[in-house]
Amino acid sequence: MRDLGAGFRYLLKGQRWVARHGRQYGFGLLPGLITLVLYAAALVALALWGEDLVGWATPFADDWSSPWLGLFRGFLTAVLFALGLLLSVVTFTAVTLLIGQPFYENLSEKVDRDVSPDGHAPESGLPLWRELWISARDSLRIVLRAALWGVLLFACGFLPVVGQTVVPVIGFFVTGFFLTEELTAVALQRRSVALRTRLTLLRSRKTLVWGFGTPLAVAFLVPFVAVFLMPGAVAGATLMARDLLGEDIREGGEDGEEGDGAATTSPQPPSGWSSPGR
Repeated sequence: MRDLGAGFRYLLKGQRWVARHGRQYGFGLLPGLITLVLYAAALVALALWGEDLVGWATPFADDWSSPWLGLFRGFLTAVLFALGLLLSVVTFTAVTLLIGQPFYENLSEKVDRDVSPDGHAPESGLPLWRELWISARDSLRIVLRAALWGVLLFACGFLPVVGQTVVPVIGFFVTGFFLTEELTAVALQRRSVALRTRLTLLRSRKTLVWGFGTPLAVAFLVPFVAVFLMPGAVAGATLMARDLLGEDIREGGEDGEEGDGAATTSPQPPSGWSSPGR
């Protein structure tokens, strides 16, 4: 439970950091706004033509009598839109990070320099095209994992009582985990931490991850909120990444203050961990 609160505090610290660095916050809004427009257009199209798509996909039901034809296709249309909405929530962060890779890399580096006792920020040393390729490849892997979980949870949603109470809660925790992975990847990829190792790190501190990602997943359900929280979420995830790796954090640094040069030592990563090359 202690880690649960710590994760939420990292989320708040990230929002405070961007609030104190207005220029970084302004630049960080651009990728989210672009992604929001693209997703909104896709969801509107799905709402307008989803029924036609379902009709095209179910020709075997053309001869069904009323009201069964309408009920069947209406249900499938609602399911299709619900899946589209779920997929948009799960993939919004990945697509925004991909579009805004240069913006968020710069923001994350500035957070690292601000909180590092020696003012140093790790750098990957890779060209931009290589970083974009790695980010896209890893994001696709995460989206596929999240989609499998989404299908499973959707199926469990038909279970009496449990499907309407327990399953939605589990869904928020699962979404929060994958959101956190995508956000911490900005800082961890600069440290040449591979996807499998990142997942191992996050699983070793699940309550910390849930404390950070689950409230964010709930907030992202509110229209436009994701856009305004993304820069702070990247900043907070950078702070949490330092915690996961056992890196020192200068006291007061996460709030943009000068501090006195003192450092706090975060818990060490799991035994046997190393930062592999890509």
